[in-house]
Formats: sequence, structure tokens, C-alpha cells
Amino acid sequence: MAQVRPMRADARRNRERLLAAAAEAFAEYGEGASLDEIARRAGVGVGTLYRHFPTRQALLEAAYLERVEAIAARADAIAAGRPAGDALLAWLDELAAGMLQVRGLKALLGTAVTGGGPACGDCVRGAAARLVGAAQEAGALRRDVAPIDVLRLVHGIVTASEAAGEVDGTAVRRYLSLLMEGLART
Repeated sequence: MAQVRPMRADARRNRERLLAAAAEAFAEYGEGASLDEIARRAGVGVGTLYRHFPTRQALLEAAYLERVEAIAARADAIAAGRPAGDALLAWLDELAAGMLQVRGLKALLGTAVTGGGPACGDCVRGAAARLVGAAQEAGALRRDVAPIDVLRLVHGIVTASEAAGEVDGTAVRRYLSLLMEGLART
């Protein structure tokens, strides 16, 4: 069995600098930020970037992992204090707000809502499954709605809101309310 060696201190520092530079560049330019620019900002060569993150997707996922996990964790906190249907709507609103406010996050979660995607999408899909299941049990959501359906619809709502230039969240909340009303019908 192969033994995993711990990362050298300089490699750990390079990785952390790359993640900080990536988060900054993704916030500024979105998911299409130049990888060469990210390496330059981190003070490393592009080869070092690729050794740590072999693909743009891997870098995007690593840069936003904590944020995605925090959004997913909010599902349980929200569910603790609200009826199931209201909790699902409130969490979806926070998820959509995150996708609107954090450039690159929508692209990352877009791959997660295809049913596969990055490992960090697992926590979002799991949160959605818990909230959708609870809403279905409470009779607030149709039984034939799958959690992935809801995530795809929210991703579509965010995309539509951006296309319409409505990025303050007002349109998203309206669209989410309409969505939930439609999904509640049997």
C-alpha cells in the first residue's frame, strides 16, 4: 500500500497563496480568470499552479469549498426554526444570493446540479435532499419533485435574473416564490 507523504511546508504555502490569489481573481473576473494571472499574483510559476490544481475546475472548487460548505450547512440551521416549506424557500434564496454575489460560484454549482460535478457539490445536493424530503413529508412540495430538479431550477432562476440585469435579489425572491407555488401543486 502506498504511503501518502505530507506536503512540504513550501508547497503548502504555495497552495495557500494560489487559493488566495484565485479567490481574488475569480471575484474580480469570474470563473474565466486567467490562470497565468493567478499564478503571477501568487508569486509562483504556472507549472506550480497546475501541480496543485490540474484543471481550472479543481482550482475553482478548492477556492470556493468553504463557501459552498457554509451554504450547505445553513440548510440545517434554517430548517431548525421554520416550517419545512418555508425552510426550503429560505435556503434556496440564500443559495441563489450566493450565486449572484460571488462570481464563479454559479459556474461551480452549475456543474454540481448536473447530477455529478465537483465533490463540494455533494454537500449542496445533500442539503437540498434533506430540505426537499422534509417539505414533501410536510405536504408543502409535490412528491414527484427530486432535489436535483429544485437545484437545477434555482440555477436557471439565477441565470435568468442575471440575463435580465436583476442582480439585487428582488427578482430571484419573486421567481423562487412562483417556483415553490408551482411545485406545491399536486
